[in-house]
Amino acid sequence: MKLVLAIINNDDAAGAAAALTQEGYTITKLSTTGGFLQAGNTTLLIGAEDNQVAPIKEILRQYSFTRCKAVPSFSAYGHGIGPNAVPAQAKVTGATVFVVNVEDFEKL
Repeated sequence: MKLVLAIINNDDAAGAAAALTQEGYTITKLSTTGGFLQAGNTTLLIGAEDNQVAPIKEILRQYSFTRCKAVPSFSAYGHGIGPNAVPAQAKVTGATVFVVNVEDFEKL
């Protein structure tokens, strides 16, 4: 058994979660905040059998999109508006997926 942890951009989370539940997967949805952009994300926890991991990742791939976002330049922090305050473009992935082995599982 596996635990799939999918950290998804908030813009993509609703579609991905709906597609996963429509395919019969049980998910737990958490609101999380990313470290780099300090932006909201959604983390999905999905318990799966080994043979279900590839289809889950494919659904996540279909509903998660890489995009560019304007972020304040780090050199502008604490300095107010100035020449260094011009936003920089950062590439933001649609999802980061971890697959972890589960040693034990039971519903109580």
